[in-house]
Amino acid sequence: MIIELPVTGVFTTNSYFLIDSESNHAFLIDPGAEASKLLNYIRENNLIIEKILITHGHFDHIGAVKEISEALNIPVYVHENGKKYIQNTIWNLSSSCGQDITIEATNYMKNNDLIKLEANSKIKLRVIYVAGHTLDGVVFYSENEKAAFVGDSIYNGEIGISDYYGGDLVTLLTEVKHKILTMPEDTVLYPGHGQTTTVRRVKNTNSYFRMSD
Repeated sequence: MIIELPVTGVFTTNSYFLIDSESNHAFLIDPGAEASKLLNYIRENNLIIEKILITHGHFDHIGAVKEISEALNIPVYVHENGKKYIQNTIWNLSSSCGQDITIEATNYMKNNDLIKLEANSKIKLRVIYVAGHTLDGVVFYSENEKAAFVGDSIYNGEIGISDYYGGDLVTLLTEVKHKILTMPEDTVLYPGHGQTTTVRRVKNTNSYFRMSD
């Protein structure tokens, strides 16, 4: 079961829970702000968060990590290129918005890692490295759920911004085309901001990829 819970800091960011309904164990993806809101949801629904998973290290995706991970003693997973983002307020853009956000990771992921829920190994996410928005961007893909948590690599009708530190538009377009748009067309894409979309809809309506064919 996938639950979307938007949180608002400087921006509104989509945080996601991937939950095993039998055990109430879950992954928490991109807790970007409003730690108290997320903690209340966790406690009210008796969730046991096994891991916090980060799609990339920009501050609006990591802003609530420290408070939640410390409150519940949860490990934090970041791509192996993410250290320069999560520990540097310039690279993670928090300083440009008048904030000072840094976090520590307990685990660093690599492309093609498989992250399983300990309570139910059928619930698993494949780590797919997608550069272009940042140097540490990943997509978490669930074949069973027909879902991909795509961070800021692609949105409904748009492409991720590529003019921040480590970004590159050509790289981003190439990565999305070959790593996300090759997924089954009914795969639901859960972005870091805005509404969900599907691989099919992106192929049919997103001008960046119609133009790049």
